[in-house]
Amino acid sequence: MDNDQSQTTFNTPGAPGRSGAQAQTQSMQQLSSEDEDEGLALGEIIAVLMDYRWLIAAVSLFALVLGLAWVFVAKPVYRADGLLQVEEKSSGMGSLKALQPLLGEETSVSAELEILSSRMVLGRVVNKLKLDIVAVPRTLPLIGGAVARRYDGDEPSSPWLGLSSFSWGGDRIQVDSLEVPAAALDQPLTLVAAGDDGGFEVLDRDDQVVLKGMAGTRASGEGYSIFVAQLKARPGTQFRLAKLSRETAVENLRRNFSVKERGKKSSLLEVSLVGGDPERIGMVLDDIMNAYLRQNVERRSAEAEKTLAFLETQLPALKTQVDSAEAAYNNYRQSRGSLDLSLETQGVLKSLVEVENAAVLLKQERDELRQRFTAEHPRIQAVDNKLQRLAERRKAFDAEVEALPDTQQTVLRLARDVEVSNRLYTELLNTAQQLRVSKAGTVGDVRIIDSAVVARQAIGAKPIAILGIALLLGVLSSMVIIWLLRALRVVVEDPEIIESQLGLPVYATVPHSKTELDLHRKAKSGVGALLAVSFPEDDAVESLRGLRTTLHFALLDAQRNSLLITGSSPGLGKSFISKNLGVVLAQVGKRVVIVDADLRRGHIHKEFGKERALGVSEYVAGQAPLDAILKTTSVANLCVVSTGQIPPNPSELLMHQRFALLLAELGERFDTVIVDAPPVLAVSDAAIIGRHVGATLMIARSGKHPIRELEQAIKRLNQAGVEVKGFVFNDLNVSRQRYRYGYKGYVYRYSYKN
Repeated sequence: MDNDQSQTTFNTPGAPGRSGAQAQTQSMQQLSSEDEDEGLALGEIIAVLMDYRWLIAAVSLFALVLGLAWVFVAKPVYRADGLLQVEEKSSGMGSLKALQPLLGEETSVSAELEILSSRMVLGRVVNKLKLDIVAVPRTLPLIGGAVARRYDGDEPSSPWLGLSSFSWGGDRIQVDSLEVPAAALDQPLTLVAAGDDGGFEVLDRDDQVVLKGMAGTRASGEGYSIFVAQLKARPGTQFRLAKLSRETAVENLRRNFSVKERGKKSSLLEVSLVGGDPERIGMVLDDIMNAYLRQNVERRSAEAEKTLAFLETQLPALKTQVDSAEAAYNNYRQSRGSLDLSLETQGVLKSLVEVENAAVLLKQERDELRQRFTAEHPRIQAVDNKLQRLAERRKAFDAEVEALPDTQQTVLRLARDVEVSNRLYTELLNTAQQLRVSKAGTVGDVRIIDSAVVARQAIGAKPIAILGIALLLGVLSSMVIIWLLRALRVVVEDPEIIESQLGLPVYATVPHSKTELDLHRKAKSGVGALLAVSFPEDDAVESLRGLRTTLHFALLDAQRNSLLITGSSPGLGKSFISKNLGVVLAQVGKRVVIVDADLRRGHIHKEFGKERALGVSEYVAGQAPLDAILKTTSVANLCVVSTGQIPPNPSELLMHQRFALLLAELGERFDTVIVDAPPVLAVSDAAIIGRHVGATLMIARSGKHPIRELEQAIKRLNQAGVEVKGFVFNDLNVSRQRYRYGYKGYVYRYSYKN
């Protein structure tokens, strides 16, 4: 009972269960449609890649060759690394924490990073290592440097291709000194080896000789001076020579130098230098670290000296103050006799002395800070706040002192002055002595942890990685080229485009046939053959058999049994369709005649081994009867009418009433009359012929024309009163499934020659 009720409820129209099932079915259909679209899109991409596979291969191979060339010519770059530590201590005598208020705050790591890259540090290295002098062999652009680097002989290499002015390896030069006029700084010079004995000439940028000399001796003249310590080269070999300004040399060094902090707040500085000469960059980086270390020591020593000078100006005044305080205290005691302070008064005295000492030290610190900062600086304001708090404490002690007897107050005041002056003088005296010792033993707060070490392998991408990147870029470049080609050449490659945008049926899609290409090439040499006769199993022929069946039903309502086959432009394969369609129609017992109405370039007679003469033009001109122009072929039930002699006025000839009479008589004798006409957009012949036939078929070829061209062809036929029945899509690439395009504007240009 329950089962019956449940089944009845499920099958009832409008029941919730059935609605859910319908919704589920629709959802599954949508998912299936989406999966199909994704599959089609993937298929389209694969098909396009297969179409352009040779382009992809060529561009990728070219990119790979460029990658190989880059691997060969690229100059290897090496990197030297070192490690520095910025320590907290300020001198070689320990922390000396008591001096910190006088010496100021420690320099931050970020400031040290900037100092390392400053002209002060790098300029010292430039001067010491003469990095402002450039003297290198001149090599042939692109390949010369690579060839020279791979030469390992002791003597200079022989020149390639007679290019003796370039270095090909083994040439050496060392310039220890070079001076030039100010106007010649940063300007290129040329040094030319003048003989085997070390002679040379120096040329300016205008190739004028400014110096002549010998290696090992100084040469001077015209504001130039040079000392070449070593020169080993073939006579005529050129060297690039230049004297850089200090700013340029420092900037060149800075571009290859880098420094960063290792970790966060680690005070460890990683320094590195890149260059083409591993030995040289290691030496340069060591000198950079040593120059930085020296300037740090000099800076710390200068700070100690500056603070010491300040203290030495304060000590004489403090000494006088101590003597005055002691004299006043002693005189008062002698005048009053022996006076002792109570324990309570002694405690107040001790507190007052501490406050006074702290206040004096803070005032001295403020005076020292004012030499470097303005009154609004946070560090000076912090000292002022401390002085204000000490002043408040002193007021509290002053209130306690006022409660004492007058004699006790006077003794307390005098004793306080003596104690404060003595303690302050002693502390400053000790501080000055410590600074003298610190200045003598200053080692800076920076030390070298790791000296420069040069990596054995060149940095940068390895050859395999370079080739992989080159291959990837080649593939991506080919994709861009394919996209551009397809964007600039928007053509119809999918028959569905014709049906959707033109609203006309595509009766058949004829696939690309390599066999037909071979037959076409042989026909040009005089040996013609029909695909439908020689290779009836070809896929293209099978498609024409399908067209034969489709036309049988599509043309049942046609008033005439004649069929016009044309196209929008030449080279679409309309004659191929006409000939082979005629053959497949004749093979089923139909009496078929093919009329070559292309009175400008018709050539169907060649395919059947017939002569051009006695054809359409002779019949229309009244020079031959119908039986004389009908030519039988080797295919049973198939005849051909050739163009005849090419007339000077084809269009006027086709408009003659005898042409219409020709088609009518052929229609009476044959079951099907196939008329092969010229292209629609080239001449008006097709529009003239179309008014005398039962149906018109247009040929479209895959990848040959845009949809705009087909639209114009149909429009021109319609304007002449000719209705296009449908299309035959020729030369379809069977590897492609479906495509979707975005069509742009098109301007038709076409020429058709006799």
